[in-house]
Amino acid sequence: MARQPTKAQPPKLLSRDEFREGVFARDSHQCVNCGAPAADAHHIIERRLFREPHEIGGYFLENGASVCEPCHILAEQTTLGADTLREMCSIARIVLPAHLYEGQRYDKWGNPIQPNGTRLKGELFHDESVQKILSAGGVLGQFTHLIRSPRTYHLPWSAGMHDDDRMMPTSTFLEGRRIIATEKMDGENTSIYTRDLHARSPDGRGHPSRDRVKAWASTFQHEIPEGWRIVGENVTAVHSIAYDDLPHIFLGFQVWNERNICLPWDETLEWFELLGITPVRVLYDGIYDEPALRALYDERRDWESREGYVVRLAGSFAMSEYPQAVGKFVRCDHVQTAKHNWASQPFVPNGLAADATI
Repeated sequence: MARQPTKAQPPKLLSRDEFREGVFARDSHQCVNCGAPAADAHHIIERRLFREPHEIGGYFLENGASVCEPCHILAEQTTLGADTLREMCSIARIVLPAHLYEGQRYDKWGNPIQPNGTRLKGELFHDESVQKILSAGGVLGQFTHLIRSPRTYHLPWSAGMHDDDRMMPTSTFLEGRRIIATEKMDGENTSIYTRDLHARSPDGRGHPSRDRVKAWASTFQHEIPEGWRIVGENVTAVHSIAYDDLPHIFLGFQVWNERNICLPWDETLEWFELLGITPVRVLYDGIYDEPALRALYDERRDWESREGYVVRLAGSFAMSEYPQAVGKFVRCDHVQTAKHNWASQPFVPNGLAADATI
């Protein structure tokens, strides 16, 4: 069983040479798997996944394992797994890239591992080099078509940050480009496929609010291309904010294709129209303008009934670009009211507008 992350001092980012020397010294210059002389300081989690300034390259002692050349290939192929390597190295702290979820198991390439051993396709899964090495390891059959929705970072001016949240280090990726700001609904992130539907994490439990969305989605799921997914907010049940005039029980905001590319906003709306999906409400559509976006929130207005807003790049983007392409603003004090476990409470439905179609 994978160890849980600790709340101790953050790990120290090393130089490349310090990383190699430190890993070899800790492991007595021997391959931790077979005992042969060490040839490589293997990154337990791929270094390309570490992108923020404080973690670039993933050169943390806790992210390295000494391996010989044959065992290095096994580790790259993931037949020698990340959890096993940490155990062999007596590594107590799991070091993950900031945008990945603590408590979630991942393989070398950032693919989430489910409790039953199956794997979800992560942001590097479709990379040609990753496909080649996973194929050589004979593990592609372990992957399901389901995708866990990535973490959405807070915008630098978001008022509702929590200790477990992440903030965009910069908005450079959005500057000078067309962006879309939509209302952030207080519901449950939900993905709909040709034959499946799940909440943010595919291994989530059932709930009456999900059953209602499943019944509705079954009327059009056959029209979703194989490998694609529709992502939106299931607002069937009351979480922290009670709505009384919703246009629908599901409000869409993303469409992803079989290569894990999020479609441009305009194409997204075309697909929503085709499938009969109501999109989230647009608050801003234009070139990135931070003062204009900041002005969307005014605490003097009725924000008790609104959670915040989400900003996204209007064009297409890959999942690996998600932390830069999508950001959220959450109003002050919303997080504190939202931390209760809504799913364990009695099911209270939100109210629909008089002209709602469902």
